[in-house]
Amino acid sequence: MADDLSAPLGRKRAKQQAPKLQLSLDKLPLARIAFGLAGIVLLGVVARIMFVNDPMGGRPVAEIGVNGTRGANTLATTLTTGASQATITAGPEVPIAGASASMVSPDTPEGTPSTSTTTTTTTTASVATASQYGLLPDLLEESEHGAIPRMSATGQSPFVAYAPPISTPDGDPKPMIAVIVTGLGLNSSGTSTAISSLPGPVTLAFAPYGKDLPSAVSSARAADHEVLLEVPLEPFDYPDSDPGPDTLLTGEAPRENLNRLFTVMGKFGGYVGVINHMGARFTASTADFSPVMEELGARGLGYVDDGSSGRSVASQLATASSVPFGHADAILDQSPSRQPILDQLKALEDKATQKGSAIGVISALPISIETLAEWSKTAEDRGFTLVPVSALMHKPS
Repeated sequence: MADDLSAPLGRKRAKQQAPKLQLSLDKLPLARIAFGLAGIVLLGVVARIMFVNDPMGGRPVAEIGVNGTRGANTLATTLTTGASQATITAGPEVPIAGASASMVSPDTPEGTPSTSTTTTTTTTASVATASQYGLLPDLLEESEHGAIPRMSATGQSPFVAYAPPISTPDGDPKPMIAVIVTGLGLNSSGTSTAISSLPGPVTLAFAPYGKDLPSAVSSARAADHEVLLEVPLEPFDYPDSDPGPDTLLTGEAPRENLNRLFTVMGKFGGYVGVINHMGARFTASTADFSPVMEELGARGLGYVDDGSSGRSVASQLATASSVPFGHADAILDQSPSRQPILDQLKALEDKATQKGSAIGVISALPISIETLAEWSKTAEDRGFTLVPVSALMHKPS
């Protein structure tokens, strides 16, 4: 520093340090370099497209000479032996021998489609089964639960079709009494006894849980008995009192209760309607009972209330849904012994005399069947006419 100050003016310093070139990565023009490289690549691609004749676009190509001797190529041999043209022809389409086409419904599930032959066989079997048990195929609807009753295409209902004919004398008819025996089908011996010992006008109600129900019901109808189906409905103390599997419950979705109804309806056929088995809670719930009654009306079935609950709204719902309806006036064997049952039957006679008709319900206990058979032998002599329950049910116009 002292030398610089003491040096004469106008004289350059003897030595000057040359500026050092310092390169820093953060001071390099990276963007310019990148744009430059991209431009070079783009120019190269354009130049190749313009000046190189490569229709395959650079894809690998293998060349095979038709003159090769490997393999027996008839077309190649023809072309290399001087033929100027080769013509390839194809004959008309010929179907495979034995092949056939089948029409498949849009509702057919995936899998091997059913042919019309299979459908015809199934339908024929269903008709044969229906005829075997005295059922009318037009009144049956095939479902996942089996064949369930329905209205026919002509408007015929199961209530009318399966009701046995009755004849009442003109002039001054006798008071009419209908008796329904419930709980049949659970015991084959007791069921057979009821069918054979009771007169034809006594209506028989079958539970949906017995074995060989179609055959038992067919035997009952062949003996001129009218048939009802017992439907299990929820009582107030459910499940302590359990009507059985597929019980219709309050608070369930209507679709679920209808599914259970269809399950029991598919156990057998030939019935004119249904009767409740228990069900004091269910029959008091309009919201739960109404869809069931509407379904019965749509299918042409009747409904009998066994009279065990004073809260039942069955009568109002049946009227609203155009369902033939009957209400029992008495349960005849609450005390299941001979004399109390005879007393109840006498009370039923008195009610029939007052009203012109009366409906009683009795269970399939052996003592009940025996006492009812004894009473029925002399009922006409006492001035009463035994009739199926359908004859005393209110039929909507």
